[in-house]
Amino acid sequence: MELGAQAAGIGALADATRRALYEYVVAQPEPVGREQAAAALELAQHNVNFHLDRLVAEGLLEVEYRRLSGRTGPGAGRPSKLYRRGQREFDVSLPPRRYDLVGDILAAAVARAGSGAPLSRALTEAARAEGREVGLQAAEGTGAALPLDAMSRALTSQGYEPRVEDDAVVLGNCPFDALARKHTELVCGLNRDFVQGVADGLGCSGLTACLEPAPDRCCVTARATT
Repeated sequence: MELGAQAAGIGALADATRRALYEYVVAQPEPVGREQAAAALELAQHNVNFHLDRLVAEGLLEVEYRRLSGRTGPGAGRPSKLYRRGQREFDVSLPPRRYDLVGDILAAAVARAGSGAPLSRALTEAARAEGREVGLQAAEGTGAALPLDAMSRALTSQGYEPRVEDDAVVLGNCPFDALARKHTELVCGLNRDFVQGVADGLGCSGLTACLEPAPDRCCVTARATT
């Protein structure tokens, strides 16, 4: 989830001058030069230079170099440093929420159903496939970790705030909370299938995702089974 990096990037906009520069740059149809930004916001040039480069360092803006005159060759002058919106997306929520993940699962399920699969099966398969991909990626860095520990680490990256208790991984946070409150049966079912997919991807065949609703935590528990 890169919480530190995400928070640092968004935190850069807490400064009023920096925020005004960011809003100005992203509102323009073309990349913006330093002089243009300084004139538009009536700011000192050295102040603008510092804040624009800070926004670049945090990934909020990107830089390109181009001659604004359109001329090339000797005498055309040096290319200008121009700023545009960065490609990186920022999304910080506390506690963590992953509504984008539910959207991906639902979109994949609709595609499967459109190819002729029954909707219920399509939902299960899409959720498990998404989870399996997360598990496979997490497995590359877990080494010889115990199954419960490996599962806990993988689900931490998805915002579940897991903790190992006896023979289970209990999930302290539901990343789909608001949606689960409105569509409990659907979302909790997808959640269980996704978590099972993570276990499958990790190769943790002795772990089963179970629906065990309880107040103030996720409805799913990954439990060791014999």
